[in-house]
Amino acid sequence: MATRQGAQLAKLTRWYTPYEVLKMATSANAELLAISGPRNPYPHALGVIAEGAYADLLIVDGNPIQNIKLIEDPEKNFLVIMKNGIVYKNTL
Repeated sequence: MATRQGAQLAKLTRWYTPYEVLKMATSANAELLAISGPRNPYPHALGVIAEGAYADLLIVDGNPIQNIKLIEDPEKNFLVIMKNGIVYKNTL
């Protein structure tokens, strides 16, 4: 299912700008988790790049704000994938 998430997010541009879609999928979700109290499974900050935060970073080959379709094919367009500070893909 993860491979289709980008395509599903890209479809949201029918109602939102690419910037709004990317923000909802990243920092807005982190803010929602932060206010969920004991249901939040993450003890550290999310959605920010800061010391002690859980670092999930993507480096995309292009600008997804200008071309949201880049997130539809992560295998091709995501050059670096890092989750919880661990690099899972690095093609740079």
